[in-house]
Amino acid sequence: MEYRRLGKSGLQVSALSLGSWLTFGKQITDDVADQLMSLAYENGVNFFDNAEGYAGGKAEEVMGKILKSKNWDRESYLVSSKVFFGAEVKGPNRVGLSRKHVIEGCHGSLRRLQVDYLDLYFCHRPDRNTPIEETVWAMNTLLQQGKILYWGTSEWSAAEILQAIKVAKENHLIGPTMEQPQYNMLVREKLEKEYDLLFQDYGLGTTIWSPLASGVLSGKYNNANPTDTRLHLEGLDWLKNISLAEQNLAKAKKIQEVANDLGVSMPKLAVAWCLKNRNVSTVILGASKVEQLRENITAVEVLPLLSDEVMSRLEAILENKPVIPSY
Repeated sequence: MEYRRLGKSGLQVSALSLGSWLTFGKQITDDVADQLMSLAYENGVNFFDNAEGYAGGKAEEVMGKILKSKNWDRESYLVSSKVFFGAEVKGPNRVGLSRKHVIEGCHGSLRRLQVDYLDLYFCHRPDRNTPIEETVWAMNTLLQQGKILYWGTSEWSAAEILQAIKVAKENHLIGPTMEQPQYNMLVREKLEKEYDLLFQDYGLGTTIWSPLASGVLSGKYNNANPTDTRLHLEGLDWLKNISLAEQNLAKAKKIQEVANDLGVSMPKLAVAWCLKNRNVSTVILGASKVEQLRENITAVEVLPLLSDEVMSRLEAILENKPVIPSY
């Protein structure tokens, strides 16, 4: 396993990590979740990603029970959560990024995950009903209390992240260390263009999600339309309609040809492509089957095959490389 710094911080995170969205506490059994975490850890993965909103808090409960059952040294792994959507019970002050919910949400995640502190804590979405100063101060309070070690954002705009950094600097607080955006061959604009100055000027780290574009880049939809995938889960019609757009499927078939020529699986090629970007600190893998994770967890081995020629061939297929302005 390769390890990378989380942005400019000193934290070392495995290039590949394991996420729990749509799987833990929902799509898979607790036994399979245990097998996935064990396989990941045994292969050098040291980061496990979660959120209060995943399966209404059940994903954290499942992960917490697994962590409790293991004899893993707490210093050997990182665990995260995210605050915004709330857990199972919603209502006033139970969602968003107010000081009350940020701190109470953290306490809830610690309880469900059965850990004393969170290594990473993310603001899962921006909250336009809460002053950003309030959120930054709340995160700093949790840092001072030792309940979180690093905080960051997920799916925030560059302008919103810059505002948080500005508030932190003005008040001598600790600002965001990392962002968790979607990033893959089909979704590139935010990480490659919008965040460009954040990487250059502030050393922002990234923990990217959906490297397989919700399965489109796994090849499973190239010649079939399976119905036992995450895109067919209840409530995900919005994601299904975006992901299975005709142009995406057409590109996926051509990417499969490149993978075939390289002698690697399409999912490993897609994950390695994400790792090729030096601004990617870690790629969060999702899996509903042990075989899937066993295959994709070796994607780092594909990196040496991604020559300039191969990357150019992929760019010709994708035709979506963001144009970064010269400063």
